[in-house]
Amino acid sequence: MFGLMVLGAGLCAWLALCLMFWQGGWQLLYHPNAKLARSPAAKGVTFDEVAFGAISTGQPSLQGWWIPAAQLQNKTPLTAIYFHGASGNMGDTVDMLSTLHNAGLNILTFDYRGYGHSKSVHPNEQRWHEDAEEALNYLTSARHIAPSSILLVGRDLGADLALQIAANHSDLAGLVVISPIPSAANLIFQDPRAKLVPARLLIRDRWEMQSSAKQLKIPVLWFEWTVDPGTHPLPDRPEVYAHITSPHNFVWLMPTRDPDGTFSGSISAWLNDLAHKGHDMPPCTVGSGTVC
Repeated sequence: MFGLMVLGAGLCAWLALCLMFWQGGWQLLYHPNAKLARSPAAKGVTFDEVAFGAISTGQPSLQGWWIPAAQLQNKTPLTAIYFHGASGNMGDTVDMLSTLHNAGLNILTFDYRGYGHSKSVHPNEQRWHEDAEEALNYLTSARHIAPSSILLVGRDLGADLALQIAANHSDLAGLVVISPIPSAANLIFQDPRAKLVPARLLIRDRWEMQSSAKQLKIPVLWFEWTVDPGTHPLPDRPEVYAHITSPHNFVWLMPTRDPDGTFSGSISAWLNDLAHKGHDMPPCTVGSGTVC
């Protein structure tokens, strides 16, 4: 009897641990912040606060910023949806938004549910996907922007999201990914605490990018950080990148070689090619330098 009591107590403790992991395991990957420290005004960029993604009560669940492009004569600007990463909120993206704005783009950025001033719920992969689709729907339905004029731009886990969403929308203009997280779900599953519970049954997030990369039909510009090749050889490109068959370009960003200038110049050149060639632009074939 005593042995059964000990076994029962152990089982109850393990079940309690499983429940705690199911409720809180998301925090191993997602690190939201509710307070917005900055806005585009900090960079002198004009913007409007927007809300969309209405829930059953009629209240919008997503809060974001709309940043109109500067007026360009005889030219209709492309519109970028910017997906931020798993930490912080859109207030941490102001410098990147300013760079994209300087490239002549309209920009929509927003906080996923659980971040910033958007609806307060625990974030997960499915909710991120739903929120991204709401952002696309907002542009096409509320602002009447054609999908062929929309770019997806994402950084860190937001780049993983952008890649997966782009795979389902072959009518978009293009995709820019900045240092996506390879095998992002492993940040959850490889945590020592995950070894104590059936983590893969408790957490549904997978963030699988390879199949999405194979499905891409639109031009892709991919950025990755690396050290100066003068002291270290360039690493291999991400395995996922090799599965892209649509037109694609790759750019290394190096902290010692003006990464902001490299990023801005690469974005501008790619957008110029995109405007002239669209989906027919060829993949990059440069064999040396930082761009390929």
